[in-house]
Amino acid sequence: MGSGESGTGAALLAASKGYAVWVSEAGEIGAANRDHLLAAGIPFEEGGHTLDRMRDAEVVIKSPGIPDRAPIVEALKSLGIPVIGEIEFAYRHLPEGAKIIGITGSNGKTTTTLLTYHLLLEAGVDVALGGNVGRSFAALLLERPYAWYVLELSSFQLDGIHTFRSDIGMLLNVSPDHLDRYDYQMDLYVASKFRVVLNMGTSGVCLFNGGDPVLQSFIQAGDWQHSWEAIGDDVSDGEDLHAGGATFRLRNPMLQGRHNRMNALFAIRAAQILGLSRDVIQRGLETFVNHPHRLEPIGTIDGISFINDSKATNTDAVGYALDAMKAPVVWIVGGQDKGNDYMPLLPLVREKVKAIICMGIDNRPILEAFGALGKPMEEVRSAAAAVEVAYRMASSGDVVLLSPACASFDLFKNYLDRGEQFRFAVKELAKRSGQV
Repeated sequence: MGSGESGTGAALLAASKGYAVWVSEAGEIGAANRDHLLAAGIPFEEGGHTLDRMRDAEVVIKSPGIPDRAPIVEALKSLGIPVIGEIEFAYRHLPEGAKIIGITGSNGKTTTTLLTYHLLLEAGVDVALGGNVGRSFAALLLERPYAWYVLELSSFQLDGIHTFRSDIGMLLNVSPDHLDRYDYQMDLYVASKFRVVLNMGTSGVCLFNGGDPVLQSFIQAGDWQHSWEAIGDDVSDGEDLHAGGATFRLRNPMLQGRHNRMNALFAIRAAQILGLSRDVIQRGLETFVNHPHRLEPIGTIDGISFINDSKATNTDAVGYALDAMKAPVVWIVGGQDKGNDYMPLLPLVREKVKAIICMGIDNRPILEAFGALGKPMEEVRSAAAAVEVAYRMASSGDVVLLSPACASFDLFKNYLDRGEQFRFAVKELAKRSGQV
């Protein structure tokens, strides 16, 4: 069920293993995935799920975006048909001897996953990257056997596992997000994240954020077989990072801010557990390039720096971004509000932000949350307008930071579209200013 990266990868893997496969998509199958299914001779339906076609299924592999409480899922379970996730199905076909680094958390998953993969790859480890970033786990298994798989795992993906196990697990942090999928109960969301250590056994090790009280409380309340290692409970500012008895220099602009120092510590410790040397890890830290839309420097115009952090779709992520800023900030915020509590951001906004630009259809929550600070505030409804207003409000030496704290669907297709439109608007402004 579902024909995105996850569903199509699972279908192709299942077909390669000799299963009779059928794909059911509630919407429309994308052109590229349609071509993959047709080339593999896999039949499919679009525009809805037909329960009668699934009654004789041996197993149903559900895409992570489909809630467990969707009527079709509940109907399948009532018929006694197992419903699992793509991560679980792929794990059942893991090459013999292969091992997994599973990474989850409310914020920082992608950066930590990419950095861990990069450190291992640069050291010559036979490693693949996938899960919630890049290719699906199932699609990776279709390529060739790898010795290590570095997987970013969302709570939705973890909900669908049963026998899956990580050899090294990472719990980066936890803060309220996606609570609508968990009956608005934080404990259920936290429990979902902790499934990254499910089945780990005595040979596994889980790295966790030693400064996160929610994680600490959950760990103390449980009866665990595997070992725990606290990461960065005393992480501080500066270039030096200390891990596993070694000191590293963190000068890479792609890893600025306290939160990225923490992400780097997780990746470094995983690399050390695999036996990588200090010098090899240091080289990897220096050559790492992060994915776009995560504190991505876009350019400088008349001394004003523009930074694209469109991926920051919750307040915790914005807090990390603001904390990383060393210059006065013109902050572009807003979008489709998810019931955010902006109060924890007030001290940072008071200290770091000189002006606020609200980019959304309904900006009332932001205006109400920060209006009392007395900062200049303006409303816009496009990335181009946001860039123009920010340029006017900023001075040389300032930073214009797009870090929205909200989903993007009111004005944009997704956070990628929002970030791309912001980047384009900055580039156009640079052209007009003669600073290409």
